Amino acid sequence: MNILAFFAHPDDETMLCGGTLALLAKQGASVSILIATRGEGGELGEPPLSTREALGAVREAELRCAAQALGASRLLVMDYQDPLVGPEDQLFPFTDDEHKLIGEVVAAIQATQADVLLAHGVNGEYGHPAHKLVHQAAWLAVQSLAAAAPLFYTVQGHFKEHPYPRLANADVPAHLILDITPVLEAKTAAALCHRTQHNLFIRRQSEEAGRQLSVPEVVMTLESVTRVWPPVTETLPNDAFADLLLHSGQARPVVA
Repeated sequence: MNILAFFAHPDDETMLCGGTLALLAKQGASVSILIATRGEGGELGEPPLSTREALGAVREAELRCAAQALGASRLLVMDYQDPLVGPEDQLFPFTDDEHKLIGEVVAAIQATQADVLLAHGVNGEYGHPAHKLVHQAAWLAVQSLAAAAPLFYTVQGHFKEHPYPRLANADVPAHLILDITPVLEAKTAAALCHRTQHNLFIRRQSEEAGRQLSVPEVVMTLESVTRVWPPVTETLPNDAFADLLLHSGQARPVVA
């Protein structure tokens, strides 16, 4: 089975669904990762590990490290520029040319012969405009392919036990919950690859915990996926992708 995981920035693939990708690779799936930007607008590290001018190249190297740790067979990086964070932490999409982006996603689906497209949820998890843009482009790319479309799943659907509700897409109930503990070492190794972003990973959780946490302490051991296309007409998805995850022994359906 060929999986194409499409995300906005380096580290999204790891922190949002790294365990899922590692489980899929472990089950024998061919996992390709498609990232829209090199994260040029992100954090530099504390203390800084890069100049602003070099950050894109540094983060791409971090991404390649993470993709290898997760067992991905292929990494594709698009040439969109990640905008700087604005005043009061304002976030931005990386392009206003949605038509061009959709065409590039279609090309990636065809080049990887993807059976499944996995992407951000409709709410952009915590509302990130770039995440929302990726979701919209993925959804429109799938629609444009009609009968040739892959299955379309999104990550971080909400469920009762979600470890970080802020990261859950509020309008997207999860279909499958995955306990990624058997591949936690791989996911943690991938998170550690993204060195420039470590303080971002731990900042909020450290404040909430009242102490400085480490990256391994904040790596989620529960993840989730939701099928968007074709629509689920029964309680749960019934397809080869869901079967592969369920047969891993680490996925369980969400029953309303």
